Amino acid sequence: MDYLSTLVLAAAEPAAGVAGANWAILGAVVACGIIIVGAATGIAMIGGRAVDSIARQPEAGSRIFMAMILAAALIEGVTFFALLICFLAVFWLK
Repeated sequence: MDYLSTLVLAAAEPAAGVAGANWAILGAVVACGIIIVGAATGIAMIGGRAVDSIARQPEAGSRIFMAMILAAALIEGVTFFALLICFLAVFWLK
């Protein structure tokens, strides 16, 4: 972890007149990682529960599948928006 933070801080050039730009960029990079892990965990839980539900009630498989796809799409939408904000923060501060 120390190696990764050193690489990120070394690659980040401080913005004009902003003393904490390196820490802000490191925070945005860590936030991107947390966002990705959270989205992957959420979609994995949705998929696992959907498969379990379809195994219990195969006749409701199409409704469960559609609800799963809708929930996964909503999670992906929020994830892309959050990553966009993090990337804007990284490139805006640079």
